[in-house]
Amino acid sequence: MCLVFACDQDEKVIGRYAAPGACPYCGGAVQVVDVKSEWRFCFVPLSNKSKRRHLCSTCGKRLIIKS
Repeated sequence: MCLVFACDQDEKVIGRYAAPGACPYCGGAVQVVDVKSEWRFCFVPLSNKSKRRHLCSTCGKRLIIKS
């Protein structure tokens, strides 16, 4: 008996925008990146999520914004 699971996640960048502020690590400019992610099981889409991430354009670190 052979059991194979085919799970996959695709992420697609929708857009990049400049954000106010500076990176606390290197002082570089901050970018807002809108990402659409899609989970699939055996080529059947299960969920679609849109996320907004904040990244430093110089060092590439992912930044966490606290309100």
